[in-house]
Amino acid sequence: MSQNTLPALLSKVCLFVLMFALMQVPQVSVAQSPWKALAKRPTTLGLDQGFSTLNAGPFNLKLVNASQTVAGLLPKLVKDFDFTPSDSLKVRSANGLYHLGDINLSLRTGDEQEWKKYHTAANRAPVKALKVSGNIIAAADLAATLPSDIPLTVKRFWELQQGQLILRFELSNKSTGPVEIGALGIPMIFNNILEGKTLDKSHSDNVFYDPYIGNDAGYLQVARLSGQQPTLVVTPYGKTPFEAYNPLLDDPTPRGIVFEGFYEWMVHSKAYAENEWKNAEQWNKPTSAILKPGQTRSYGLKFLLSGTVKDIENTLIANNKPVVMSVPGYVLPQDVNAKLFIKYGKKVKSMEIVPTNALTVMPSIVTKNAWHTYLVKGNTWGRARLTITYEDGLVQTINYKVIKPESEVIAAYGNFLTTKQWFDQPDPIFKRSPSSITYDYEKQQQVLQDNRAWIAGLSDEGGAGSWLGAIMKQLVNPVKSEVTKLQTFVDSVMYGRIQLSEGDKKYGVKKSLFYYAPDSLPKDTYNKDINFKTWSAWPLKEANNIGRSYNYPHVAAAHWTLYRLARNYKGLVEEQQWKEHLINAAETGLAMVKYARYYAQFGQMEGTVFYLILKDLQNEGLTEMAAKLEAAMKKRADHWRSLKYPFGSEMPWDSTGQEEVYVWSKYFDFDDKANVTLNAILAYMPVVPHWAYNGNARRYWDFLYGGKLSRIERMIHHYGSALNAIPVLMNYRENPADFYLLRTGYGGLLGGIANITEDGFAPAAFHAFPSTLKNDGITGDYGSGFFGYAVNTSSYLINHKEFGYLGFGGNVSSGKNVVTLKLTTAAKSAVYIAPVGLWITLAAGQIDEVSYNSLSGEIHLKLMPATEHIPNAFISLSQPAKIAGIANYTIQNEGVKTHGTHKIVLESGKNTEVIISK
Repeated sequence: MSQNTLPALLSKVCLFVLMFALMQVPQVSVAQSPWKALAKRPTTLGLDQGFSTLNAGPFNLKLVNASQTVAGLLPKLVKDFDFTPSDSLKVRSANGLYHLGDINLSLRTGDEQEWKKYHTAANRAPVKALKVSGNIIAAADLAATLPSDIPLTVKRFWELQQGQLILRFELSNKSTGPVEIGALGIPMIFNNILEGKTLDKSHSDNVFYDPYIGNDAGYLQVARLSGQQPTLVVTPYGKTPFEAYNPLLDDPTPRGIVFEGFYEWMVHSKAYAENEWKNAEQWNKPTSAILKPGQTRSYGLKFLLSGTVKDIENTLIANNKPVVMSVPGYVLPQDVNAKLFIKYGKKVKSMEIVPTNALTVMPSIVTKNAWHTYLVKGNTWGRARLTITYEDGLVQTINYKVIKPESEVIAAYGNFLTTKQWFDQPDPIFKRSPSSITYDYEKQQQVLQDNRAWIAGLSDEGGAGSWLGAIMKQLVNPVKSEVTKLQTFVDSVMYGRIQLSEGDKKYGVKKSLFYYAPDSLPKDTYNKDINFKTWSAWPLKEANNIGRSYNYPHVAAAHWTLYRLARNYKGLVEEQQWKEHLINAAETGLAMVKYARYYAQFGQMEGTVFYLILKDLQNEGLTEMAAKLEAAMKKRADHWRSLKYPFGSEMPWDSTGQEEVYVWSKYFDFDDKANVTLNAILAYMPVVPHWAYNGNARRYWDFLYGGKLSRIERMIHHYGSALNAIPVLMNYRENPADFYLLRTGYGGLLGGIANITEDGFAPAAFHAFPSTLKNDGITGDYGSGFFGYAVNTSSYLINHKEFGYLGFGGNVSSGKNVVTLKLTTAAKSAVYIAPVGLWITLAAGQIDEVSYNSLSGEIHLKLMPATEHIPNAFISLSQPAKIAGIANYTIQNEGVKTHGTHKIVLESGKNTEVIISK
């Protein structure tokens, strides 16, 4: 971010802070900065008693003398970097503010029914230091900072064993009766506070952390925003399962767009499951532990230093922790034959599946390096938990999400959007009919009014999401009746109402069609049950504003999709209009940089569409328009190249601009900036054995803007997952040996459709808080993510050096020297042959299966038969990976080259074979 943009961003931050206050989120007011208010709280942590810095293996561990909580966890590998928020230590030194080293307990004794909570952070007092010896480098009795009625003695130890740092708690029952530990949480306090930071400073100083909630095999990965090493991995020490991941909502550190909040590693969670979480199905079975009088039990965590996120699994293996890999991931379409690979020094003793029969798991081969292989099939739609018990008693859980075959998921989605969400009633004031409009699944009704104008106004991400998703669905699998409805929407509502179709601001895009003007409209216009006294209930002037660049890609994508349908299909839309649709798409991109200059300096969500439009302009020979669009995009890319971390947005930090920044950086050969971008994406897009977090690009504030349950919360597969999968998979196709990239990108790709319900409703995201763990109630901004799925859905055939031939988006079968991948994606329009780096895409037509001859390198495609709307297939080849010894591939079939593709006439009633060879 350049310094001259920072003041404008800070003013924007103030605006969003005000929004939070008005929406009754526990945030702030503009008049009173919450951070200033926090600083005025009495200091109780005992900072005036000084600090101690201890040698902790790969770390320097800095402790507050009075509390023996962490004041710094500094890796020796790099200078001036701290995993903990030491730069906020002074302002966060009052009662109730958690630090690394604290513990939370819920206990009950004897016949008590109610749980009593105890927190070491609640009322600070100097703890009693204990004598240290052997491996112990610091120790304390925590009685002084706990209520006197606690029936346990709680001691904390900082230890160094075999050069590794350990945090251990020792709980002893000092009462005369049994004590049940119903909840035990260890706060994970790392530096994810972005308050007051520039974008450069945030990437230098801050971290994000993601959980693998996998019981005894669980861990927490703490990655720097830059994606650079080192990475911190927190693992169990002793029997300390990662049972649940609980937000510390009682910590008064102001949560908002600059701070997601802290979480705690829950070892036991029964007390919460019986109360605060009783309406939610948990990731793991909630447990408790009973201590008899005089009994002592230890719980601990180990802090491992790793390289980048790509090194985490090797670090775990080196430390005798189980590592699993699921192909194609943890979102399982029912027609996919998945594989699970397990690496651990102990054999599997048993496996349990909940719900019973939700999965079929069968043992297969053991690979040369002792990876045990299991065949996995998803049977029943919904969440499924696989519990693995090893011979040494270690228990690991893997959470899968089973979905219908992708074609059925996408068909249901398209139908839902064009039936239940189809708004075609009279709307004389706002003129939004006909359209696919926001939908409330809990109420089973369309959202025609909301105090966030855009939600009911068909623009911005939260309002455009539904019609954008409906149109992008046609790119995946067009249906004539749906296309007809959507073309009517484009012709009568989008182009001419949302987007200006004439005048001196032609192609400008409004912020909303819905607006709040009670003084100029009939008194019964607005729902009296909605509070419109918020800044987000835009008046007409603000709704008509065309200065928000983020609205433009939605419209451009609609124009571009109609171009593709008109150009490549027969009878879906008027074929004579294909050029008009493409020109409108390009003009939308040019209008964005003209009318929305400030925000256009940032990467846009769905900004990939401008690259796709440019490529089609070039393929069509529309050189003048292509040159204009390319020049406009080059100016933006040049600006990004001048920045160290070019990921600014209207937010202080964001995870959606990276998609477009990467695409244009690659196009203009700014590889240095593309690599910086990719590293940042990998830092917030984890690879873990859990469908909810695997490939889940970080986002934590958009439930405020596009959701129904409005709060700051780690969002599960918000639109960032599928959008960020675009650059990750692009990079994989250039680097097919990097298996981690494929797993990351495919996790985000399928995560993008994981939350669609069986009947086709797609929510803004899934709620991560253990009190909820369900879909949000409205569609919101889901469509932006579906754009990422639609333009990126693809199949991959790879030959892994350890696991052999594998398929992502298809099922593999092998014969002598020939490997076949039968595609299972909904579009079946793209496949990547990793051994030769060949990328095959179809603008129309579908691939039934692809065969690869490992000796000759020859590739055979079997294309599905001709249909009424698909008489021809249009095939493109590219070889993004530069693999030694691999020559250029060409299509051997007769055909005509047209608009950058090879036209193949499809046969009726049977597959058409296409041969591709060097």
